Amino acid sequence: MSVDIAGLVSVIVFYVAILVVGLWAARKTGFRTKNLKIDDVMLANRSIGVFMGTFTMTATWVGGGYINGTTEVVAAAGGLVWCQAPVGYAISLIFGGLFFSDKMRDSGFTTMLDPFHWKYGDLMNCLLYLPAVCGDIFWSAAILAALGASLKVILDMNLELAIIVSAAIACVYTLLGGLYSVAYTDVIQLICMFIGLWLCIPFSMTHDAVKPITSTSSVWLGELNTRYIANYIDFGLLLICGGIPWQVYWQRALAAKSSQVARWLSYMGSVGCILMAIPSVLMGAVAASTDWNNTDYGHSKISANDTTLILPLVMRYLCPPAVTFIGLGAVSAAVMSSTDSSVLSSSSMFARNVFGVMYARIHKVKVSETAQVWVMRLAQVVITVLACYMAISVSSIYRLWILCSDFVYVILFPQLVCVMYIRDTNSYGSFAAFVLGLLFRLLGGDASLGIPAAIKYPWYDEESNTQLFPYRTLSMLISMVTLITVSFMMRLLPLSLDKYGCFQVSCLLLINTVWGMHV
Repeated sequence: MSVDIAGLVSVIVFYVAILVVGLWAARKTGFRTKNLKIDDVMLANRSIGVFMGTFTMTATWVGGGYINGTTEVVAAAGGLVWCQAPVGYAISLIFGGLFFSDKMRDSGFTTMLDPFHWKYGDLMNCLLYLPAVCGDIFWSAAILAALGASLKVILDMNLELAIIVSAAIACVYTLLGGLYSVAYTDVIQLICMFIGLWLCIPFSMTHDAVKPITSTSSVWLGELNTRYIANYIDFGLLLICGGIPWQVYWQRALAAKSSQVARWLSYMGSVGCILMAIPSVLMGAVAASTDWNNTDYGHSKISANDTTLILPLVMRYLCPPAVTFIGLGAVSAAVMSSTDSSVLSSSSMFARNVFGVMYARIHKVKVSETAQVWVMRLAQVVITVLACYMAISVSSIYRLWILCSDFVYVILFPQLVCVMYIRDTNSYGSFAAFVLGLLFRLLGGDASLGIPAAIKYPWYDEESNTQLFPYRTLSMLISMVTLITVSFMMRLLPLSLDKYGCFQVSCLLLINTVWGMHV
């Protein structure tokens, strides 16, 4: 195995730049081992403004899964018409800013799970953490897979080894600081990505092996067969609504200086997501327009095993070496910087909403903020290991990217809508909705996870084992209707049957107090 020294140097330079910025930003917490404050580490002391917030919001979504996955689907997985994620996630940010950010920020919550804990109690708080952490693990896995793919092209490394090494580097970086470090490195990430991607566009488009993309538009634009319209709508709704209940989003919205800032950084982040997808789409169009026989790739077309490598392959074989190293080095550093966002978010929820809650329940005393921070750091290591395993096990970056929102959409979205907008929902309804939503989602199957379809809805494709019916949206609606219906029915029962204590006077006073904060 030969190692490209120039490529290795370019990656090291970008990694060092990210680490230096992260260390510099971490001075705000003073690298303290004692008297650590949750607001400092998790929310940057709620000091994020519009400028910094826009950068960190955009950079969080525009990670390795975003740019590599967009190029992959445009070039080899249906064309631009099937590249729904950039538009879907951009719309989700707008909806988050319009309907949820003011309520969440004005209530003074620390994590996305706080309102669930306050209204539905300890049990549901912990249960709802499960789909949230699964979403973060899938998201982190997509990022790590993209970074591993880039390093494979630069250094000729084995893909699995590249992912493992990348995961280790990302984990170490995540432990260096809290949201201060993440936010400041996100600025560097976005700048590096913008320069690196756009620098590659003119060189790749003018390569002798590339036809004008206007002459191959029928290939990379793709088409939408009417047979798949229901499935297409299902994915679109999943991305839009499933993109809202994410701690990576709320960690930034809740860290904003005010609710108005939270709303505006959501809108600006949406614009940033669309703009940053443009170079990836163009790279996908270039890949679909390339005669790979006339390059050093060695094949007439990109093989099925290399579809996750399309973006770095375009950079390596269609650009001059210097441009390749700048592009791949920038993408690698940017992807590594994105990883800490998702790992930090799920570890924050674990430390505050799982460990903190259960510790107080068992010991009858609130855990210290310093202890929560150290538990959060330990959780980061565990979550990174799990994400690394998923990155190695699942073949498609874009599929990982879509899976990120699956369980979040079906389970968390209806819970978030109800906890914010429907006053009379309770823990019984929340639990029933959790169980039924998860059950129907799993019964629908998933080929990527090796789960067979126990329920074959109308239009089921036996040949590809694919559900063409919008079963994810159906599962989400079943979950929401269940939450509302069961909550209403349980309120009709006598208080003597209220074993969970939902309708006791003290609980009602607490709910009314919290609801008053929302309104």
